[in-house]
Amino acid sequence: MKIIKDSVHDHIQVEGVARDLIDTPAVQRLRRISQLGTVSLVYPSANHTRFEHSLGVYHLACAGLEQLGIEGTQAERVHAAALLHDVGHGPFSHNLESLTHRRTGRYHDDVHDLLDEGQVGDVLRNHDLDPDAVADLVAGDGRFGQLVSGELDVDRMDYLVRDAHHTGVPYGTIDTGRLVRELTFADGELVLDEGNVQTAESLLVARALMNPTVYSHSVARISKAMLRRAAERLLEAPDADVDAATLQRMDDHDLIVALRSCDETGEFSRRLDQRDLFKRAVWAEMDDVPGGIIEADHEAIRAFERDIASEAAVDPEAVILDVPSRPSMTESTSRVMVNGEIRPLEHQSPLVGALRAAQYSQWRLGVYSPAEVRDRVGRAAVSVLGLDIEGALVSEVRDGLDATLDQFVE
Repeated sequence: MKIIKDSVHDHIQVEGVARDLIDTPAVQRLRRISQLGTVSLVYPSANHTRFEHSLGVYHLACAGLEQLGIEGTQAERVHAAALLHDVGHGPFSHNLESLTHRRTGRYHDDVHDLLDEGQVGDVLRNHDLDPDAVADLVAGDGRFGQLVSGELDVDRMDYLVRDAHHTGVPYGTIDTGRLVRELTFADGELVLDEGNVQTAESLLVARALMNPTVYSHSVARISKAMLRRAAERLLEAPDADVDAATLQRMDDHDLIVALRSCDETGEFSRRLDQRDLFKRAVWAEMDDVPGGIIEADHEAIRAFERDIASEAAVDPEAVILDVPSRPSMTESTSRVMVNGEIRPLEHQSPLVGALRAAQYSQWRLGVYSPAEVRDRVGRAAVSVLGLDIEGALVSEVRDGLDATLDQFVE
């Protein structure tokens, strides 16, 4: 057994297959992958890593399995999946996932090859565990995959409290102890037992409050978009010799060095290093954006960027169009037991509708550019994209406002 002191869960006991997995290169690499990517440019203390998060997920999975009465080989499979659930992440976590997926067809939870090869595969087989079965759990498949990746998964429970702790915001605080204690299976589904509608709501509210203040903060979105653009240029640079599969296996430091060393990415690297970020030229609400733009694919978005740059008479690399996907709320489908029957939280809680409306109202299309050309780019973007904005360019947007619960239920 190994005991590790954790900033969130205090002491974590690591034993069995997890004890042998923890020192494999694949897991140790997670020490060099930031949990929140570029969010540290907003919250300087947000420097925690996927490694400590993985330990937290393992810890909560152990507690959940004990509550559910699961032991033996099945429990060890889940222990392994919980510790390994993030080994497929590329540098800066989710920041580059859309880019690498377009080129490899693989998301971070597709880890069958990673778990089958090298020391991880050896450790799993030494413990009589099938790497494919563990990889299926990482992907959320099957009865016990719900505990690792599902509406009530321990992954979400850990990252909310951990991200809140390291950013210093109070919104992600949830009672993980109660959430884990109240888990049960009903008709093969992982649900919260009777009397826990408010417990499920707490998870929903925490996620809804963390999104605008941390995960989708405007500076985090700008820096993430700049990092994506830099990584895309790196993949296209003839002298870089980096493909998408190689990029996926880099850590944060590898990518930083690669960006600094490549002529085509040097300016983006300098800006990210020095926090000399692009500024918002447009920050448009969903109702002001034509539906075709919201649904546009990557190539269409790049074409819009070129058109905006042409109309503004600026370098095409001085324009970044950032179009988030439509809002979704996975937690709203969490299952709770009410009067002896399984009910989706969205059918039981009036909060769901209010939080969905808040998500919709917080959605923003962003157009980013260097400060010196922001006004020109903003006007060109409104024209090219056909935005229904009456003079509400970014110069009228106020920064530094903290989100409160009142804003979600007005």
